[in-house]
Amino acid sequence: MVRKVSRGEKRRTELAGVAERLFLKHGFAETTMQMIASEAGGSKETLYRHFASKEALFAELISAKAAAIAGPESAVASDEAPEQVLMELGTSLLRLVSKRDASSLLSIVVAEAHRAPELAEIFYSRGPGATLERLTGYLRSATRHKQLQCPDPQLAAKLFIGAVISQHHLHCLIGQPPKPLSGVEMQKHVRAAVEMFLSHFGDDAGKKPAGR
Repeated sequence: MVRKVSRGEKRRTELAGVAERLFLKHGFAETTMQMIASEAGGSKETLYRHFASKEALFAELISAKAAAIAGPESAVASDEAPEQVLMELGTSLLRLVSKRDASSLLSIVVAEAHRAPELAEIFYSRGPGATLERLTGYLRSATRHKQLQCPDPQLAAKLFIGAVISQHHLHCLIGQPPKPLSGVEMQKHVRAAVEMFLSHFGDDAGKKPAGR
């Protein structure tokens, strides 16, 4: 059954979308609540009824992106087999970080972190940190059900996420986003990361003969 979205929720999503466009265009520091309200066709008072601050708006849009990757409707929130879950999660992660707006948001956070450390904290806790936590929970459960062998689920989660996106993030941080990946290239990259992960943490990893 599809959950009905309330009018208030829809408006919050619209406001977060407007804020994101302005953050990308002007930067976080230079974007004001008045600018967001005007762009959204409403008053600043109405905006403040939905969001207590500009930081709260930023947190909302980062949380939405994280939920799309590892939220309640994603494979990582299910009890599906590890290979399927990791393929879906890895593909969603790589697809997100390959988008120009996601790379630009990361650049904004890096550029402003020294004068607005709370922005970096929001970005990590609502975005990468939330995804790491959800994947860690899945790996812990899969290990408990003998689908995987992850004695340290959080470490395993970090290794998988790093294998999928760390190289792309590095390029973005130095202002040289890599050439966009095709769907085939993306699947090949994620498949390799999943196979490498399962070769070490799979349920039969410890049963393989040495050198095989």
